[in-house]
Amino acid sequence: MQPQLPIDVDPETGVWTTDALPMLYVPRHFFTNNHIAVEEALGREVYAESLYKAGYKSAYHWCDKEAAQHGISGMAVFAHYLNRLSQRGWGLFTIVESDPTRAHAVVHLHFSSFVLAQPEARGKLCYMFAGWFAGAMDWVNDTVAEGQNRGPASQSVESQCAGECHGHCVFVVSPRG
Repeated sequence: MQPQLPIDVDPETGVWTTDALPMLYVPRHFFTNNHIAVEEALGREVYAESLYKAGYKSAYHWCDKEAAQHGISGMAVFAHYLNRLSQRGWGLFTIVESDPTRAHAVVHLHFSSFVLAQPEARGKLCYMFAGWFAGAMDWVNDTVAEGQNRGPASQSVESQCAGECHGHCVFVVSPRG
């Protein structure tokens, strides 16, 4: 992981960008407190489903923009995505297994921002990330060159969370349905 993330601030508008994408910079406690408030208002199941869909869409969009910005493709984009998430303070993400032709990946997350911000909480706290990995995997498969093997549509679940007293979180990407 590179220690520095390029942040450009427009002196006229104050808009922050990284890799030509507009960004917001907020303290972890601010984001987590808002996250918890919405979860309490909607219920975890409804909120998790909404986050999954929004996260999927956002990851897909991000991968598309970053691939063009950096001239990269395939799983290099997925790896770049995890690196950028790590650099932005969400935690340290690592691809442990991957095979896009099977819509398969295993991602480990150490030092999750959700677990660090809620040291007394228990259970799967990092479900917000699940849609991100499915969106990134589907982008990889939707952009393979003609003639290459294209994997099926994917889904992702948090199978283990550090919030359950494990050493790290685990997300599994697999074929949808």
